[in-house]
Amino acid sequence: MDVLITNDDGIRAPGLRALYRAVREAGHTPKVVAPMRQQSGVGHSLTAFAPLKVMEIREESFEGIGVFGTPADCVNLALSVLLPERPGLVLSGINAGPNVGPDILYSGTVGAATEAAHEDLPSFAVSHEDFKASVDLLPHARHAVALACKVDWTRIAPRRVINVNYPMGPLDRAKGVRICPQTTAVWKDSYDERTDPRGDLYWWMVGEIPAHTIERDSDKDMLGRGYITVTPLRFEFTDEDAMTALKDMGLG
Repeated sequence: MDVLITNDDGIRAPGLRALYRAVREAGHTPKVVAPMRQQSGVGHSLTAFAPLKVMEIREESFEGIGVFGTPADCVNLALSVLLPERPGLVLSGINAGPNVGPDILYSGTVGAATEAAHEDLPSFAVSHEDFKASVDLLPHARHAVALACKVDWTRIAPRRVINVNYPMGPLDRAKGVRICPQTTAVWKDSYDERTDPRGDLYWWMVGEIPAHTIERDSDKDMLGRGYITVTPLRFEFTDEDAMTALKDMGLG
């Protein structure tokens, strides 16, 4: 099976390289199309007013195509132009840092997986809680590939993303896998005001998700307690209750 691998941390990121190796070890063919540069936080954005250029990366034990664009660009370009055949599976990651709760709206990792899901492809977004990727991610990658291959996609509705997050530390310290919902808690952002070496002001975003707002047994909660979280995501945003309320108001 051909497996499209992408991410938002860039084609040289350790998490992507771990997935590449794990896919090969599992007997599948990795097809890498990933950003040339760091693209964290770009969400599902697409490049509409600039050309997309690519660069082939060939190394002793790795090959792929780097795209000067966003993660969603990578998936679009791969499926439209770069790959001779549609892949059987899309893996986005392994992201440096978690993608739980409100993170999925900002995440380029989830954005790439969503773009693939919109094309009716089995799609996994994979992340690790450690922003510094200070542990060997190959065991996590092997686990993620095995997990993806266990899914009976005929029982999953179309246009779904399976969002997987690994807790801090090595895989053997994880407490197990838990299927859980996304938390509804949101970030409370603030900005530190700082001065650059030339004396000019700039701002650096900081923030947190307040602990008391995180629902027990949600993805954020379970990840913090040391579990591997698996959350199926859908991107049908229509609020049926609000539609009814608006109609009752005589708005249409």
